[in-house]
Amino acid sequence: MRLIDEQYMRRPEYGSPRMTDWLHDQGYVINPKRVARLMQLMGIQAITPGPHTSKPSPEHKIYPYLLRNVDIVRVNQAWSTDITYVHMRHGFMYLVAVIDWFSRYVLAWELSNTLDSDFCVLALERALMQHGTPDIFNTDQGSQFTSEAFTDVLLDREISISMDGRGRALDNVFIERLWWTVKYEEIYPKSYGQGKELYEGLSAYFTYYNDERKHSSLDKRTPAEVYLNSDGGKT
Repeated sequence: MRLIDEQYMRRPEYGSPRMTDWLHDQGYVINPKRVARLMQLMGIQAITPGPHTSKPSPEHKIYPYLLRNVDIVRVNQAWSTDITYVHMRHGFMYLVAVIDWFSRYVLAWELSNTLDSDFCVLALERALMQHGTPDIFNTDQGSQFTSEAFTDVLLDREISISMDGRGRALDNVFIERLWWTVKYEEIYPKSYGQGKELYEGLSAYFTYYNDERKHSSLDKRTPAEVYLNSDGGKT
């Protein structure tokens, strides 16, 4: 699963057949059904159209994607969220984060050992409580985000819900870049052993990411400088 995760970060277009071929090239004897099961357990899927492991429940409503060709010009115009698999030396967890598109500021995050919607709702509610409301909130079509427990929080605040088109990698590009950064700068090098260590490490990292790590796309400013110094930001 660690190898699959690292290769997926490099090649997000890999579904289970191509991932199986890659693992065979690395000398691993593994069948496609097991690779597909592991990728489903990890909550990952190829970004290209085709069979998918992350599916909404049939009874859940799917919302259209609202951010195509939209210029993001201010904070709190658009937020998004996503879940990623996090490998540890002893087991694994799932990480969810909420990010402001304009500033790249990480508004809230949570860890969980299951892929239910509870930790996603918790991160969402914390972001809203601490930072106000965005105009648009974007997610993928995973069951955690299409559930009423999640969407009702947004609808109750009259926030427009946007969902990625199936197989469209760029619809949630800013948080995908965040995952790449977090994994290569923090998770892979540290290889945490337990959940408590992972939580403490991520707490320190996200403070560094928001407050110290300058982004070339932000004119060498930090996410905090952009978000908290804007009219829409809220401390």
